[in-house]
Amino acid sequence: MVCTKVGTSRPDEMYIVAAHMDGLGFGEGANDDGSGTALVMELTRILNAPGVSTERTIRFALWNNEETGLNGASAYVEQRKGLQGIESPKGSGRYPEPRWLGMIQHDMMMFDHGMPLPKLDAAGKPVLDAKGQPLAVPAATQRREADVNIEFQATAKQAEGAQKLAWHFRAANEKYASHYPAAVGQHMTNTDSTPFMDLVPSISLRENERGMQIGAGWNPHWHQPTDLFANYTDEDFLLGLNAAQTTLAALAQLAGAKVDAKVGAAAK
Repeated sequence: MVCTKVGTSRPDEMYIVAAHMDGLGFGEGANDDGSGTALVMELTRILNAPGVSTERTIRFALWNNEETGLNGASAYVEQRKGLQGIESPKGSGRYPEPRWLGMIQHDMMMFDHGMPLPKLDAAGKPVLDAKGQPLAVPAATQRREADVNIEFQATAKQAEGAQKLAWHFRAANEKYASHYPAAVGQHMTNTDSTPFMDLVPSISLRENERGMQIGAGWNPHWHQPTDLFANYTDEDFLLGLNAAQTTLAALAQLAGAKVDAKVGAAAK
């Protein structure tokens, strides 16, 4: 699914803002990736509100089949990369596929409770599983160091531009996010920005580092039936809101967003 906001003065240049709709675990997919999907849909609503314009084009995309191999995003790249910047019909000022300036993916936005810790019994001794290994459980609430992780891939062909894009998002978070800071990392992996990363500066926003933390079990609901909205706290949802604030602020600057003064006055 895609929605495109055409730029007023630079319609031939475009940022892609995305998440994926499919999930695993036979639950609701609340966090993976209902959280990212909801974020992109809300940004779509805000930036397409009456009186809001952008100098550059923005395409909001929700991919399918991320969990089965990034199939939706990969198909988009293969089918559309060669069409960038071609005016069609010629002289019309219309660009079905504007030139890509950046790709911003959102995948798991809410849960940063830290490293799971040993589960203890009433006597304070570690509880063991059937194999005699200590059971580990995450903290019940968001950790004090919780942050929005902004990742780029250091080995990508567009790594230099991606790093600049990541730090731009970091600066926007510092100025505009209400509660949680952001951290920049260089090991973006296993999400829909990967097919884009050698062609255009690409970043991924997440709740934790994908490789070092999510992959190591920091979110017990990842790909599990417990990925339900009921299993997340207000603080978890607030982390997702701060990710939305981060992207909205950064994207508005990059795309040259403006709000018509008359519409803004009427809204007040």
